[in-house]
Formats: sequence, structure tokens, C-alpha cells
Amino acid sequence: MSNNDFLVLKNITKAFGKSVVIDNLDLTIKRGTMVTLLGPSGCGKTTVLRLVAGLESPTSGQIFIDGEDVTKSSIQNRDICIVFQSYALFPHMSIGDNVGYGLRMQGISKEERRQRVKEALELVDLAGFEDRFVDQISGGQQQRVALARALVLKPKVLLFDEPLSNLDANLRRSMREKIRELQQRLGITSLYVTHDQTEAFAVSDEVIVMHKGKIMQKAPAKTLYLQPNSLFLANFMGESSIYPGRLTEGEVEVNGYRFPLAEHARFGLPDGACLVGLRPEAISLQENGSPAQLCRIKSAVYMGNHWEIIAQWGERDLLVNASPDAFNPSAQNAYVHLAQHGVFLLKEE
Repeated sequence: MSNNDFLVLKNITKAFGKSVVIDNLDLTIKRGTMVTLLGPSGCGKTTVLRLVAGLESPTSGQIFIDGEDVTKSSIQNRDICIVFQSYALFPHMSIGDNVGYGLRMQGISKEERRQRVKEALELVDLAGFEDRFVDQISGGQQQRVALARALVLKPKVLLFDEPLSNLDANLRRSMREKIRELQQRLGITSLYVTHDQTEAFAVSDEVIVMHKGKIMQKAPAKTLYLQPNSLFLANFMGESSIYPGRLTEGEVEVNGYRFPLAEHARFGLPDGACLVGLRPEAISLQENGSPAQLCRIKSAVYMGNHWEIIAQWGERDLLVNASPDAFNPSAQNAYVHLAQHGVFLLKEE
């Protein structure tokens, strides 16, 4: 481990009886970064978070925080804090007492508690809320109180367990911006768990996609989207249409239509048969093209900022997102044109 490797999981396996939930997982999070575990329900992401927190013990493997082996340490001895999906605030306490509760348990003096609570509430834009109670503030404000309660303890590692699931869309957007801003400003090493791709992309330095207890790919958001390394990733990370194709000297052929491929999209594949992924925003439907590009429009739904189109191209359905001024909704046929930025290759599976 290097000095910059702050949170490290080595060969972690977790089984409940005969059911293996985490299978020989290795994970390293650099000091001061925010990494998100993303995946469908039941993929093991929350179990990983609970193992880091000390709420579960691994069946085998080791966990290190800042170079210290904490595998057998209790949650109280790991210097971590968790922001939960349910805010877990005490309704009989004031906001100030909620935020300062952990400090009081640590024996911090009343005056220092008061100052640190004030500073923490200012960080989350709730200055002056010390004397209010939980039933006097909104859900979004309650989530910010829960965040302040964690930040006030200045933990080595901050864990987020689906923290925005109970908020509406607008509040989720503002809260993820606030979480990212504070994490970067304070430089706290953070692990975030969510099933929401947009949320993961918005808050993370890197995203780890999990499936059936294993890490499928770890990368920045852009790489995951443009260069998925498996059919599972291609289907999970946004929407795509998958076609059989053939790669030959930097060009790919789909349905008899040949076009040049961006180098990054090859993902190291040799020439030959492959699967070709097409992102809907990288496809345009035009009035002219070769016979190989001809498709039939099956449906077109106006979504406000784009048309969502299903076209039959060859023997498969093709999903297309077209801008409102780039598609004629009365068209029955069109020609498929592809942009390099939304085309990627996969091994045949």
C-alpha cells in the first residue's frame, strides 16, 4: 500500500451461511477522494459499506484505514461516520443537540460543542437552526442536519448509505451538489452507496459498478459510460442498442454499414467479430444514406427536450434520442448515421 491508499479492502469475502454475498473483493480508495459503489439491488454494495463501518465482519480478508488494520475493530474505534438513508434524528432534541450528540458522547466541553455545531451547521447552510426541532424543518433540511452531525466529528472516513433516496428530484440535485462541494472542500475520504447512476456520476471521483458480489469495473464516470467492459455494464450504464459487428483495421461494420471507430472504443479488442454498442444520443436519423443505413421508424415519442425513437434497423430495434429540430415525426423511414463518441465495442458473449 502507498501512503495515498487510505481505505483498503484486501481479499474480502462475506458469506451468510452458504450464500456468498461478497466474493474475494479488492478495493482501494485514495486519500481525500469520493468513490461510489453503484449497482442493482442485491449486488453487495451495502454489505461492503457495512463491512467498512464495522457493522458486519468479513468471513475472510482484511480492512485497512490509513494503514491501520481495523478488520476486527468495532465501529467506535474506526473513526468513521455514516450518513443514512433514514436521517435517524432524535425528534425530542433540538437541531443543535442532534448535531452535537456525538461530541457529547466523546466528552467534549459544552463551549467547544457549541462552536463546532455552529460551524457544522454553517457548512450545510443551516446557520441559526440550533434551537429548532426536527418537525419544524423540511426533509431536505433534515438530511443536511444528518450530514452536519457526521461532519462535526471530523471523521477519517465518511460513509453514505443511499442518503438521497427519500428526497424529491430537485432536492436530490441540490443535496448531491452540496455533498460533493463539502467533500472536496474538506478533503474527507468518502465511500458512497447508491443505485442511481446520475447520483453516482455527480458526486464521485471514481465509480465502482458491482454485480453479484464482484467489482465489474472501476473508473471515472466518463470511462464507464463510453468504454464499458462487459455487456452487463453496457446495459446498466445508461441505455444502448447492441448489434453483432466486425472490426477491421479501425473500421467497424454493422448491418453492412462501415464507419471509422474512435481508438478508445476498441477497448483493446483485436480485429474480428465483436458486439457493437450504440448510445441513443450518438445516432442521427437523416434523409440520405446507403441502403445498409436504411431503417424503419416504429414509434416516436416527444419527451420535451428530445424525441425518443424506436427504429428497426436490420433485425433489431434501435433506440434513438433525437433533438426536436432534427427529426420529422411523420417520417416512416430514415437513414442511420453514427457519431464516434457514442459507439463502443465488446467481446462476443
